Amino acid sequence: MEIFEGPLDLLLFLIKKDEVDIYDISIDRITTQYLAYMDAFKLLNISLAGEFIVMASNLIYIKSRSLLPKHQQPPEEDAEEEDPRWDLIRQLIEYKKFKDAAEFLQRREQEQSDFFGHLPEEIERDEEETRPLADVSIFDLIRAFQNVLKRFEETEDLGEIIDDRWTVSEKIEHLLELIPPGGSLLFSLIFEQANSKGEVIVTFLAVLELMKMNQFRVRQDAILGDIEIHRVENT
Repeated sequence: MEIFEGPLDLLLFLIKKDEVDIYDISIDRITTQYLAYMDAFKLLNISLAGEFIVMASNLIYIKSRSLLPKHQQPPEEDAEEEDPRWDLIRQLIEYKKFKDAAEFLQRREQEQSDFFGHLPEEIERDEEETRPLADVSIFDLIRAFQNVLKRFEETEDLGEIIDDRWTVSEKIEHLLELIPPGGSLLFSLIFEQANSKGEVIVTFLAVLELMKMNQFRVRQDAILGDIEIHRVENT
């Protein structure tokens, strides 16, 4: 799925999630979180562009510099600032400007598409129409996926033999049976019957595939709230 906008997009997501100012980012915390997402990408066999790897290396380098006393900082040819974070902060600020501008233009495009040259017929709105919910990014989904995996971390070494018989295609069929057209289900409940980490991974890949096929839509009441999977009604 061509849904990754680059490592700076992931960093902005992590900063927004922690509700901190860009100027006050903790390199130690953001590096740990970034590497956790990288591990999740590898677990899902998602191939990443080289820029994600470069950013991971840069974060580790900045973190290592921040741990050294100022008089032991390595010499930098162009470094005038004492804080090794500043170059990254400048990149994030510039990226956020372009991202905000792109989102503004996208909203204007959507607003403009609602205008017509003549008055359309009045459409009766269903009183039970689904409420507007916050956008859910791939990073929100992977965060929820990581939370589901946590319950297997303590039980994985018990030596229990589990038959991982599921394939992505089989899970797609299972999910389509589980959620009827027009129906919804909490993201966490999709994994309630999963018996192993492998089954969780296959299920998550099936969810991504169904989103790509425009069968599933993902909704969220609030930032970091419960994620809801909604199946599109057949047309």
